Formats: sequence, C-alpha cells, structure tokens
Amino acid sequence: MKRVWWALPGLSLLVLGAHFYRAGQAWAVLVCGVAVLLLAWPRAAAVRAVQAVLLLGALEWAWTAAVLAQQRIALGRPWGRMAAILGGVALLTAAAAFVLRHRLPPRRPAGPPGQSS
Repeated sequence: MKRVWWALPGLSLLVLGAHFYRAGQAWAVLVCGVAVLLLAWPRAAAVRAVQAVLLLGALEWAWTAAVLAQQRIALGRPWGRMAAILGGVALLTAAAAFVLRHRLPPRRPAGPPGQSS
C-alpha cells in the first residue's frame, strides 16, 4: 500500500500534464514534466517546488470543475457526476502534495554560532 501512496504524486502530475496538453498550454505541460523529474531529486527545495505545483494543480482542477459545471447548468445538462469526479481528482492531487512531506530530508541540527560545517 505504501508504494501506491508514493506513486500518487507522479500520477497526479502526469494527469495534470495531460489536462494542460489537451487545453493547448505547452508551458504548463513543461512545468508538470519538470516537476516529475524533480521527484527524483532528494532536496528540500525540489520537494517544496513539487508540492507547490501539486497544490496549484488541485486549484486548477477545482476551477475547471466550477467552469464546466456552470456551462452544463446553462445548457440544462447534468453536472453533478462531473463535479464529483473532478472534485475527487482535485482532492487526490492535493493529497499527493501532502504525501511528499515525508520525503523531505531530515534537518541537521545547527552548530554553535561561529562554527562552520
């Protein structure tokens, strides 16, 4: 089960990249691709950057759900199932950001002032 949780950030970034690819936003696809590569780099800054991309991605999914729901309501079409699916995708993308907090390298204790490491 632990492997499934570790795969969640990568899968979330790939699905987010596919969403942006379909929308024709090449710059966002590139950001998602770089974020996938950063998953392999064990630095705190890399993990924080990927977390930021995932949290912004969750907001993108929520925004997309809201826009599509408004369009469907205006056309008199059903919208509940679509909103539930995209809401679930948004929650999983946000959860992927929190899974990464366990990948942060441990902090080193600070030495006495004036001592270089």
